[in-house]
Amino acid sequence: MLFVVLGEDSSDAPRLREELLQAHLDWVIGAMDHIRVAGPLKDEQGRPCASLYVLEAEDESAARELLARDPYCSGGVWREVRFRPFVAAAGTWTGGASWLK
Repeated sequence: MLFVVLGEDSSDAPRLREELLQAHLDWVIGAMDHIRVAGPLKDEQGRPCASLYVLEAEDESAARELLARDPYCSGGVWREVRFRPFVAAAGTWTGGASWLK
């Protein structure tokens, strides 16, 4: 099952992102089997303001447990984290339009 995860940055995020970057990247490498795509969202000045993940997990509980081990999550980079089930229905990453297959 796929989940879109949006982590909205806290007021301390710029400092915490820098401090926790290597641990976060190490976590990303270890979680790569579950990450379909991920990266920072940028504000108008080009600075990170949130993070977006598309995770694959058995259920939402498993997705939450996985993300809880990300140092950005446990370290306070995000003030809010939202999970939503996601269906990859169309696009070049999905091989076209799923309803035409």
